[in-house]
Parts: sequence; C-alpha cells; structure tokens
Amino acid sequence: MQYPATELVLDNKGQVYHLGFLPENIADKVILVGDQDRVNLVASLFDSVEHSSQHREFVCKTGMYQGKRISALSTGIGTDNIDITISELDALVNINLKDRKDNEQVKQLDMVRIGTCGILQAEVPVHSYILSSHAFGLDNVAHFYDINFSDQEEALKNEILNQVNLPELVKPYLTEASESLTNRLKSDQTISGITVTSSGFYGPQGRQLRLKNKVARINDELTAFRSGKNRIINFEMESSALFALGKALGHNCATICLGIANRPKEEFSAGYKNDMIKLIEYVLDRI
Repeated sequence: MQYPATELVLDNKGQVYHLGFLPENIADKVILVGDQDRVNLVASLFDSVEHSSQHREFVCKTGMYQGKRISALSTGIGTDNIDITISELDALVNINLKDRKDNEQVKQLDMVRIGTCGILQAEVPVHSYILSSHAFGLDNVAHFYDINFSDQEEALKNEILNQVNLPELVKPYLTEASESLTNRLKSDQTISGITVTSSGFYGPQGRQLRLKNKVARINDELTAFRSGKNRIINFEMESSALFALGKALGHNCATICLGIANRPKEEFSAGYKNDMIKLIEYVLDRI
C-alpha cells in the first residue's frame, strides 16, 4: 500500500508533520513526557546528545545513557496529542517516508510515559511512583480505530462499569500495559494499579469550580472499585491512547507517574522537581 500525501502528512523537509524529525533521529527506546521542559530534564542525565528538535509542543532529544540510545519526547497534554505522537512514531520506524510504503520488517519500540498524576487511594503517599497495570480510558481516541481488545480487558472494563457511575454518553475502553516493559519498571519502590485516563483536568477528574459536575461522586466510586487484586490507583490524561494504539501497532508501552496530589486526603505536592529527577533516573536505568 502507498500512503497518499493527505494520509501520511510530511513537511517540506520530508519529516513527519507534527513531530518534525526523521527516522534516524528517533531511538528504539522512547521516554514520553507531557511537559516540554521535562525533555531537557531527561536529556540532562544523558551522557551525550546527538539530536535536538522542537516543533510546536513536540520537543525531542536523542542521546546515549549508559550505553543505551534513548529519545526523550514531549507530547503536550491529552490523548489527542498521543494519537499524533504514536501514529507518527510508528510511521517513522515502519513506513518508508520516501516511497510511502510499509517497510518489509516491522519495528517495535519501547515507550515509557513519565508523568504526574492524582492519587485515588488515601493510603498512597504523595511522591509515590505509580506504575499503571492497565489504562481505563474516558476519552474516545481508541474508538476510531479497528482495535481488538482481549477478553480479559473487556471483562475488567465491565467490572468497573458495574461499580462506577459514569455519564451515560461516556463509552470507556481498557487496555493492559506491556507486561514485559512493566515488569522491568516494577520494584518495591513502585505501587501498581489501574490508571484512569480522563478527557480533561477539571470535571472529568471529579473537580468542581463554578460549573457543577454531572457525576458528583465519581472519585469516591473509582476509589472504592475492587475486582480481585485489581484496584484503581490514579488519574492522568494520556495512557489509555498510548496503551491501546501502541499495543495495536505492536509496540511495548508503559506508564509510570509521580503522584503529586492525593485526592481523597486533599493533599498536593509542595514541590516535586527533585523527586521527578529521581523517577527519571529510575526509568532510564530500567528501560
């Protein structure tokens, strides 16, 4: 198949349109962060940097860390940007941008999202390392793709829907993180659980300012959810699309977040830069 210019969109330099770089600029191991400034934080720990670029909110630095070639890439906020990021990263490694045809060999990337999150379990301290076992998406990105979710993913999704009252027009999906990649990140320093990916920061995460939330007790119900050993541990805004699209395309995807707000206890971090640096080092050592 040859992809037309309106489907595989490139800039005048032949680079993927939004990310703004070429296949040789991206490593097989990718750290995804939301915050543009966090890319420099990751790259400051590299032994050397070979590539730097910025286009819109997509900042990228590729370099070496203890013998491993790694890229750090910012995505901005939300699953809409993850749709762009994953689609263009996959195109970079699995489509020949010159003849617009699929490469003969499919390449697999290891992608770890390092972010911040809100904690939904009162006993989990602020600044904990939260490792996502699954992502429960309240967004709609995955519904636009032909993705086959496993029986286990569908069953766990339905367990959540049986216990949590969501707005009637919301149609969630659930995807498991890459087991092999998650196992490399797991240790006695991490706390694992299901991550809820919301489509916004305020109402979709149970916050209310002047506009009243339609489902007032959503956070309490998410916190109370239990199914065997499974529980919902945190809120964030990117992992559902990362896991669903990444898995469907054959990539390994995982998310580990620094918990900066304990929602049940109404506690918010007074400052987390040093803890974030430690988390980045933790991931770089294991990716």
